[in-house]
Amino acid sequence: MTSQTITAAASGTWTLGDLPVRRIGFGAMRLTGSAAFHLGTPSDRDRSIAVLRRAIELGVDHIDTAAFYFSSVRSANELINSALAPYADDLVIATKVGPFRDYSGEWGTPARPDQLRAHVEENLRQLGRDHLDLVYLRRTGQDSIAEHFGALAELREAGLIRHLGISSIGLRHLEEAQAIAPVVSVQNRYGLDSPDAGTDELLRRCGELGVAFVPFFAIAGKGGEQGRSGSDGDEEVLAVARAHGAAPAQVRLAWTLRQGPHVLAIPGTGSPDHLVENVAAGALRLTDDEMARLDALHRPGN
Repeated sequence: MTSQTITAAASGTWTLGDLPVRRIGFGAMRLTGSAAFHLGTPSDRDRSIAVLRRAIELGVDHIDTAAFYFSSVRSANELINSALAPYADDLVIATKVGPFRDYSGEWGTPARPDQLRAHVEENLRQLGRDHLDLVYLRRTGQDSIAEHFGALAELREAGLIRHLGISSIGLRHLEEAQAIAPVVSVQNRYGLDSPDAGTDELLRRCGELGVAFVPFFAIAGKGGEQGRSGSDGDEEVLAVARAHGAAPAQVRLAWTLRQGPHVLAIPGTGSPDHLVENVAAGALRLTDDEMARLDALHRPGN
């Protein structure tokens, strides 16, 4: 499919609380290098900044980041600040708190509730902002998120945070958080290659509640944080891609967006070409027959 002139507007919009965003956004993790969580080859700084600025030119107004997105010499938040500040009024920047990495890159003990303010303030400092548009509590294995989410709710009341989200959760955690403060978005691993009946049910419930569902690794699939594997996967995906003159990654994104109007995509890349391709996926319209064939891959046996 022709992608050079397609912007994020083709994907439609959703409102995060009171913040309208296009349904194709941008995930910042891969800006920092080949393996952000493993201190792999650092990214080229100028190229990363150019990708961010090109994303804005293509109509992207929703960027997902975190202070723990860094490699040996690159920080996603610092790149965003350098590339985009002063920020456009309609740009929504979402970040995540909870997990912790020390300066050597090693994962440390996840934050206690009383440490979350420091995480929020670190994101504010790195991004050069006086408040954060959307902050996710990334669950790190705890059975209950009430204390942690309650701490973020207090920071929202104090004006440091505009809206709250939760990440890596189950349906019961959404119910637990909603009883404390409004949740505008849920971010979980989800994609064509990630069959999970529980996550399918969570996605459906988010739609009923008017809560955005924002999957990560929608393209990478089983590759996860390492990115796409050498193969773009199933022959059915390739067949659909060929029928549209599209890339397999675009088919995966289009399938993801068809899961509901409340589903947003935040594909990440450090490549200008992949950025254009990802944004253009918002204009790819799969037929009902193609969706049924792809659904059979995601939910085998159904």
